[in-house]
Amino acid sequence: MMSSLDLKSVIQHAVQTISEVKIEGQPTELYEPINYMLQLGGKRLRPALVNIGGKAYGADYSVTDPLAKAVEVFHNFTLIHDDIMDEAPLRRGKETVHEKWNENLAILSGDVMMIKVYDYILEGNYKQLSQIMTTMNRVAIEVCEGQQMDMNFETRDKVAVEEYIEMIKLKTSVLVGGALQLGALAAEAPEEEAQKLYEFGVNMGIAFQLMDDYLDAFGDPEKFGKQVGGDILANKKTFLSIRAIEEDRSGEMKKWMNSPSKDLEGKIDAVKAIYKANGIDQECLDLMNQYNDKALVSLKSANCSDDSKKLLSDFAAWLMNRNH
Repeated sequence: MMSSLDLKSVIQHAVQTISEVKIEGQPTELYEPINYMLQLGGKRLRPALVNIGGKAYGADYSVTDPLAKAVEVFHNFTLIHDDIMDEAPLRRGKETVHEKWNENLAILSGDVMMIKVYDYILEGNYKQLSQIMTTMNRVAIEVCEGQQMDMNFETRDKVAVEEYIEMIKLKTSVLVGGALQLGALAAEAPEEEAQKLYEFGVNMGIAFQLMDDYLDAFGDPEKFGKQVGGDILANKKTFLSIRAIEEDRSGEMKKWMNSPSKDLEGKIDAVKAIYKANGIDQECLDLMNQYNDKALVSLKSANCSDDSKKLLSDFAAWLMNRNH
């Protein structure tokens, strides 16, 4: 049976593969931001999932690496454009591309990255190329739809939990599921089998984002890697804040979200107290576990090796037990 050591080696391979990606051309200033962004780091979970999806149906790294690169370049393209829309100054502790250069160059460099995605896909010379291209295009559009929903939420007082789940599914989870699906298609798995891995990945991705929501409020700041309570200070719509607005009859939650406060720690503590008083912290963990269970049901139905299933269940367990 595969173990967590095997999972570690798959992730290490993805990290190494992406570290070797260098996109070059003229004029050089168009390409410098691309390589800067790609080398900022990151967990490289998505390219690792492409490779795991391929391994599940017998493909080795040489088959899936081109798609792994495509998925990670696409992911970083979305981050460049998201940072512009969010006016974010930092990404992974470093200046964002639009801050280091300028918005126009960031947009154009991101556009080049999106186009390069298809060069990497074509590198693989895949038999199921049509299905791979259709999957990539669908995922790319859905990620954009999720980002628009997220921006729409910023100007709305009320968002339903169902809407929030749909938003994080589109913005985050479809790329997680799509990475596994693409790897399976590269391995020439039947489309219905690739779909099962997609469903596993989507549900795992939703659970992953719910864990992020929880850790932002209740994580250990030393392990979380950023300020705990950042979502609270930004008045961000998360599962926790949406449910708190629904449950808080006193209006205290709306008061904290709508009023600027110089007492930042006081605001974080007060909102967290509302979460706990209404049991929303545990509700978030319960919902996260429900989506994790859904993911494992899809995985169980897949017709791939027990070793591959163990590798994927290890991956899900690792995500659910993380502290950052």
